[in-house]
Amino acid sequence: MSNNDSGKNDFIVQAGILAAAGIISRIIGLLYRSPLHKIIGSLGMGYYTSAYNYYNIILLISSYSIPSAISKVIAQKLAVKEYRNAHRIFRCALGYVLVVGAAASLFLYFGAGLFVRENVVPVLQTFAPTIFVYGILGVLRGYFQAHKSMTQTSVSQILEQIANAAVTIGAAYFLINSRMGSLEIPADEAGQIERAVHGASGSALGTGAGVLVALLFMAGIYAMNRGIINKRIERDRHTDVEPYSVIWKNITLVVTPFILSTAIYNLSSTVNNSVYLMILPALREVDEMALDARWGIFSGQAVTISNIPITFATAMAAAMIPTVAQLTAAGDLEGTREKIGLSVKTIMIISIPCAVGLFVLARPVTALLFTDTRAEEDLATGLLMALSLSVVFYALSTLSNQILQGLGKMNKPIVHAGIALVVQTVTAVLLLFFTDLDLYSIAIANTLYSFVMCVLNQWAVRKAVGYSQEMKKTFLIPALASACMGGVAWAVYEGLLMLTSSPKISVVIAICLAACVYFAMLLLFRGITEEELGGFPKGYLLVKLAKKCRLMKA
Repeated sequence: MSNNDSGKNDFIVQAGILAAAGIISRIIGLLYRSPLHKIIGSLGMGYYTSAYNYYNIILLISSYSIPSAISKVIAQKLAVKEYRNAHRIFRCALGYVLVVGAAASLFLYFGAGLFVRENVVPVLQTFAPTIFVYGILGVLRGYFQAHKSMTQTSVSQILEQIANAAVTIGAAYFLINSRMGSLEIPADEAGQIERAVHGASGSALGTGAGVLVALLFMAGIYAMNRGIINKRIERDRHTDVEPYSVIWKNITLVVTPFILSTAIYNLSSTVNNSVYLMILPALREVDEMALDARWGIFSGQAVTISNIPITFATAMAAAMIPTVAQLTAAGDLEGTREKIGLSVKTIMIISIPCAVGLFVLARPVTALLFTDTRAEEDLATGLLMALSLSVVFYALSTLSNQILQGLGKMNKPIVHAGIALVVQTVTAVLLLFFTDLDLYSIAIANTLYSFVMCVLNQWAVRKAVGYSQEMKKTFLIPALASACMGGVAWAVYEGLLMLTSSPKISVVIAICLAACVYFAMLLLFRGITEEELGGFPKGYLLVKLAKKCRLMKA
């Protein structure tokens, strides 16, 4: 465990480690979604995602932002080698989440009926204990992230997702089979609803089991490092030891804006859920079961796939917070601007081709990951295409959100998220009630939300540190290289599909070739330097490959 930079762009390496774990976790999540969908069906997925959205918002309000907030506060102390105060902050943070997490869990359990329809209440109640456990896990993750070490968090995320997948499928299967007598879907509506509730409740158990496994792992890592931590504290010669009352106050002042910002930023999906599943049926004659099933396709498939590329932005944001906080505390504005510019460029180099790839290969990617009827596949494909552009905007707004918080501009993301939320909600309501776009209304509103956040955040960052993003290599060249890549991906997929008649084989090969084309185009257009490429995880291998292929000067 170290709090020293191992290189100029070490935060990109750490972000890459965290992103790799995030992508692996997302892939595991996608792999178990298909068998889960077979077990609980679209209706069960609709119930699960509806409950998950409200569980998620309570989690955001109580515990989700803890890693980022704690890493920022502790990183500031580590920057001046105040190890004793850093550890006192860690202890105080544990006390904070024990109180807040317990209150949030009890509130969600006993107040579940305030958020969801009666059918979904048992599912939401199953989620409740997870909030308490997650708070403790969040403090441990934030502690290690403050030391610019993302490996512990990365491994815990993978373990969390593995446990989640195993328990989710197992519990859903067991509950349906034991309560209904078999996995067969009943002919009557009441039986279908009961079956879906049991399946969704089993899925919710998997989420809690995953968080618990991750907590046990992080607690074990902390115990292993306890000796090093104590030695640092003993060597600390600072005499200004902060009282716990002051630390508690500071944590509250820092955590609260983080929580509000993250909660409002992520409130988008919950508002969309309410507009589509609660407000729409109240004002229009619709089939509520069909509505839940369609929502399960939107949130369980299209949104889940589109969120995968955003994983790197989330990881970059987590790695940026301690870096920006330390540079700001040291008054190094030039260094701050340099890190921000590099992080934005890195995010765009990854997210732009992902957006293009999802748009071009939406149908085969959906078919590769999920087993749907033709109608369900058509809907998931169209929704994924509609959401593809939001990948770029969400990636940039996620990063800029955390940059503003690292700069101490805590209230800016809250205001921007509030403005974007109003714009999104008005758009969604108008499109739903005055057009026949149905779920495409939600996809359009979702993209508009991310765009508004992106623009407002970038403007605020620029104003805060006098930062101006380089445009050509950050946006134009990646977009041009992605367009070339998209054309190749589509041509290769269609060509192989005619030869092999296998969509799965064709799409996998098309994706691999598309990635190679994009890498080559990016280098040929001089969109990335050798130093920047070397800053990626295992970047020296990429540089070596580029030189061997004569895409970069030796």
